[in-house]
Amino acid sequence: MPTASVHGVAIEYEVLGSNGPWVALAPGGRRPMTSVRPLAQKVADAGYRVLVHDRRNCGASDITIGAKEPENEIWADDLHELLRQLDALPAVVGGGSSGCRMALLLALRHPGAVSALLLWRVTAGRYAAERLARQYYGQYIEAAAKGGMAAVCEMEHWRERIAERPANRDLLMKMDAKHFIAAMSDWSEYFVRGGDLPVLGVSEVELRSIRIPACIIPGNDRTHRVEAGSTLAGLLPDAELHVLFRENLDVDVVPPEEWQKTDDRSSAIFVKFLGRVLAPAASRA
Repeated sequence: MPTASVHGVAIEYEVLGSNGPWVALAPGGRRPMTSVRPLAQKVADAGYRVLVHDRRNCGASDITIGAKEPENEIWADDLHELLRQLDALPAVVGGGSSGCRMALLLALRHPGAVSALLLWRVTAGRYAAERLARQYYGQYIEAAAKGGMAAVCEMEHWRERIAERPANRDLLMKMDAKHFIAAMSDWSEYFVRGGDLPVLGVSEVELRSIRIPACIIPGNDRTHRVEAGSTLAGLLPDAELHVLFRENLDVDVVPPEEWQKTDDRSSAIFVKFLGRVLAPAASRA
């Protein structure tokens, strides 16, 4: 698997397809690129070059904790730089859940770098913000407070990161537990503050300023409510909405493996959308 040095961090990535317009897709949560690869492959098979990557602190990429900027913004800047290194700008950018937030932030932070957005499982609301802040940060803060960095290394997510890249254990163990707790607390506080926005971490004014085509497929659980996708579609000036499920399930989150059963439907929607919105640009080139 290729590795790129992005802002001094080792980032693992893969490009599916050998020609066609560039697309970058990212999974939700802190899941590795393998979890979005089946969907990415379907898009690549339709004639696109699709980039998937392990964000920092995910998959087989480096662990780096302590930057003052929120994690989703760091991920957005990393992806922009990776696309730049691959000479892939501007690109279609998309993702589910946290990948959706990253795609929106990339479009906001780097105007002109994104030609269209593919967004699914939009996250919004106080319930989602508090639940995910606990999942992404709170549980690790508690572990570090009780057992130091050795306890953090034993938690499932970080244990998997160490298995993927053994050097990550040294990175974590060399980190001062108080520094780790402070950094995670900063990220958590930012995350919770976004709970009253239309999309976690993105304001209405910011969303209305994104004037590129967007294709939105809402989720259907407490964390990714159908209404969140509908609201986003109403705020983005050039968006189309495709609702796969009309009602929300009474569960915190539909498991990723269950959601992957929609890949055939989702990829067909995305490919049709891309064929329509990219064709005018291609005819002008």
